[in-house]
Amino acid sequence: MKTTYIKLSIATALLLGIYSCKKGEASATELEAYATADSAAIVTSDSISSVATMKVKDKQFIKTADVNMEVKDVYEATISIEKSAQELGGFVTHSNLKSNVVSEDTYNTSNEEAMLVKKYQSENMMQLRVPTEKLGELLTLINSKKLFLNSRSINAEDVTSSIKYAELEGKRIKKTGENIDKLKTNKDKVNMSNDNMSENNQQQLANMDVTDNLKYSTVDIYIKEPKLRIAEIAITNTKSIDDKYKFNFIYSAKSAFVEGYYLIQRIVVGLIMIWPILLIGAAIVYFLRKRKPSKKSEQNISEI
Repeated sequence: MKTTYIKLSIATALLLGIYSCKKGEASATELEAYATADSAAIVTSDSISSVATMKVKDKQFIKTADVNMEVKDVYEATISIEKSAQELGGFVTHSNLKSNVVSEDTYNTSNEEAMLVKKYQSENMMQLRVPTEKLGELLTLINSKKLFLNSRSINAEDVTSSIKYAELEGKRIKKTGENIDKLKTNKDKVNMSNDNMSENNQQQLANMDVTDNLKYSTVDIYIKEPKLRIAEIAITNTKSIDDKYKFNFIYSAKSAFVEGYYLIQRIVVGLIMIWPILLIGAAIVYFLRKRKPSKKSEQNISEI
């Protein structure tokens, strides 16, 4: 819902702050025509909210709604709501249905079979666009699917002044464009004309956004199931399969023999790689042993 408000605010800001020329005037005129289409205005109310069906003479409203509720079956409610929106001339812009798994356990029922038990809770976040005159009817259909309504908000933003301002700006910018055309062609005129065209494109985009939001209301819906659901899924007993192939003596013995053979090879290769160290060690041992007899003979001479 907040995202929708931001988009509408940006569109209104563009209407108030961006200038356009001839094509901008055409877009503003389109907005004015839409603004006066329902001038024979009345204030009505329905079982949902008078805001959803409100009409006021010489006023135009951008209407949005936000619904948060619990339903018996999220999937069934999603299909029903989407179908209702299409039947009313609307469409779905976003639907994110998912199941949040709380726990998952496997129970073996035989040597070959097992049962996977999942406890989960389903939810869906949806966004619908529906013709503004059908907003109340759609909310009534949505309300019929609820078990418990957590919250619901309906907003009607008055954009009448913005539409009128866009019309006045179109006329003023048209005059400015005519004055630019009268200027002598030079670098400054080219830059002014280019900037004016760019602003005109932005003006038209803003006008189209506001016109679209006047014709179609945006409804954000969050639905979930109040309690956990359980899914039982038949699967293969993997433990019995693991036990069956967990250990094979003949294969393991053969593999051990081969690995031992490779180990001997690695040891031999390692000894070959360190032959300089072995040679130095052997030389040290040789000289130490050679010196021991000479020390013993010196000791005997000293005793005599």
